[in-house]
Formats: sequence, C-alpha cells, structure tokens
Amino acid sequence: MADRTTAPAPLYAAVEPPGLDFDPVFAALLRDRAPARIRLSHGEGECWLVTRYEDVKTLTSDPRFSRAAIVGRPFPKMTRHHVPMPGAVSFVDPPDHARVRGVIAGSFSHPRTERLRPRLRRTLDGFVDDLLRAGPPADLVRCVTSPFPLAVISDLIGVPPEDRLLMRDWAGTILGRASDEASAARVGEVQAAADGYFRALAARRRAEPRDDLMSVMTAAVDRGRLAEDELVALTGLMQFNGWHAVRNNVSNMFYVLLTRPDLLDRLRAAPELLRGAVEELLRHIPHKHGVGQPRVATEDVEVGGVLIRAGDVVYVSYVAANRDERVYPDPHTIDFDRHDAPHLAFGHGPHVCVAPLLARLEAELLLSTVLDRLPGLRLAVPADQVRWQTDVLIRGPEELPVTW
Repeated sequence: MADRTTAPAPLYAAVEPPGLDFDPVFAALLRDRAPARIRLSHGEGECWLVTRYEDVKTLTSDPRFSRAAIVGRPFPKMTRHHVPMPGAVSFVDPPDHARVRGVIAGSFSHPRTERLRPRLRRTLDGFVDDLLRAGPPADLVRCVTSPFPLAVISDLIGVPPEDRLLMRDWAGTILGRASDEASAARVGEVQAAADGYFRALAARRRAEPRDDLMSVMTAAVDRGRLAEDELVALTGLMQFNGWHAVRNNVSNMFYVLLTRPDLLDRLRAAPELLRGAVEELLRHIPHKHGVGQPRVATEDVEVGGVLIRAGDVVYVSYVAANRDERVYPDPHTIDFDRHDAPHLAFGHGPHVCVAPLLARLEAELLLSTVLDRLPGLRLAVPADQVRWQTDVLIRGPEELPVTW
C-alpha cells in the first residue's frame, strides 16, 4: 500500500475544456489509476481526487468519509464561496441525512414521478406550442430546455410563476464559480435573499397549506422532524439544482444529437431506444466542471492502493468514473445499446441525487416531444459557433440556435 502524501501536489485549476470535450486532467488520472494528491485554486491545503469507478463507489458509500466533518474547517475548494446554506443536507451524515431526505423522498418515488408524466407533458407542450408559433430560427435553450425544468421544479415546490425568473437568476449566481471577492460577496447576498424568500414561503404554506413540497416540508418542521434551517437549505437544493442541472444536461443532449446526425437519425428511426439513449448520454456527457463536494476521512483508509489518512480532504469525480475503461469498453464512444455498469451521473451512496427519476423523466419528455414535433430540427449555426457558459459548475451551452 502506497502513501503518496509526501509528494508535492500539483494545482488542478479546473480549466474549462471547449464544448463538451473531456477534461484532459481526468483522462491522465484515469490512466494513472490511483487516487491523486492535488491542490485547488481556492481555500487552504491539499486534497485527494479519486477518479476510478470502483474507488468512487467505494469511497462514497464508506461512512469513514464524512461530509459533515468539512463544516467549520478550512479546505481546498474550486470557488471563493461555499455553496451550501446552513443546514444543507449535502453536508449532513447518516442517520440525520436520511431523516432530512426522508421528508421529501416519497414525493420523488417511481409511482409519484410517473403520475406527474401527463402534467409535465402538458407543460412542455405549451412551451413547444409557443416555439412553433414564433417560428424559426429560435433559441432552444431560452424557449424550451430552460423554462421547462424551471416550471417543473417551481410548481412542485410551490414557487409562484411570477417568481420563477428570480429563482433562475439566483441559481445562476449561486451555482457559478466565484473567482474574486466581489462575485463571492454577490453569492452571499443572493443566498441571504433566498433564505428570506424560502422562510416567507414556508410561513405562507403554514397558514394555507397546498399540494406542494413546501407544504410537506413545513408540516415536517411543525412535527419536529425537520429544522427550519434544514427546510430552507433543502428547498434551495431542489429549486436551484432542479433547474440548473436539467437545463444544462438536456441542452447538452440536444447539442450532441444535433451535431451527430448518425445518432439523431438512429433515435428517430428507433424511438424505443430513448431510455437507453438518455442513460448513455448521461454517462458520456461531462456535465460538471472540476470536482463536486468534499469529504473528510475520519480515520486512515486505503483506497485504490493508496493510504488516505484521518483528516485528509477527499473529492471524487463522477465525470471521470463514467469514462473508466475498466468498466466501460471504448468509454469515449456513445453507444445507445450499451449495457455496462450503471453510470454515476447522479452520484452514489447516501448523497445520491434527490430526484434522479424526475430528471430522467424530464429528459425523456424533452427529447421525445421536441424531436417528434420538430422533425426537421437542426442547428441554425455551425457547431463551432455555439456559445458555451463559463464560470459555471455544470457545463452547458449558453444558447442553442435552431431551425426546422
């Protein structure tokens, strides 16, 4: 067993590759195979980065690696600000983690999610109707792939339509990569505003409950199952990630299909491949920039033949794990017929995504509906003229100019 903590750690600056290119640092680390010691652009100290599929699964399921232990201590990070609000479920360990998630878990079960399908389809058809009435050319992101998930998650939580654009703007700030003091201060201001907004919405639902998640969470607070800070943080997690992640992931899927006519033609000719296509695109698309949330080793643990010592900060890369050639033969090829190990695009272990079934349903509906109703859909500009967002945690095109 190797102990690599004495070697000087190189800086991983998380430079954003063009378009959907795979991060060359991740490619090199996968070849090296063992966990790597690195530094990040902000924060203090060094950390480990784990990239291999099996190592990522092992570490994210091991209770000796704690999310809660990161709270209140300096650590290396990608941004100047610390994204989670106080009480965030992302930084709570079991069993409290299960208690918090359990409040809303039933709302995202398979039966409950499937019951949403007709409602979501009607919402999506409305956006596509507007797109068709306006005519080409159009920005698919602005008209469909952004407003649809924003409407879905806002409606489920109970955020009224007039506040949805505010939620979108707040998410764009909080989930950006603040690289200077001014932008970090702006994130703090937005987090404080969101805190106040969600507390006020909870108070309204306490007075007048409705059929929405805020009413469910407020009732849980009143029963002593959830703290008010936990409600606020859980609402922010669902509202902001529920829009930002789906908006970017599905926009990326459309970009891949519109720049790969062979894949698009195959999906049109065999619509029964849709679910497999969504899973393969989730695996293949490197949707995150850099690394996610850190953990702290609470005791010495061997991972991938390397000794990680108690107190060490550890990050994992699900993006890298999804391209591990030991698990996925020819991992850089998109194969709609792939039946290899399940991907890790939604994470793994106790901190897996809160609503992966909903995200899958939204992606399936978006792809099937748009491709069916716009059979001549194609990019309205050359692929190299598509503009990409910068300084964001989840990669995605800024816009997708299309015609049909």
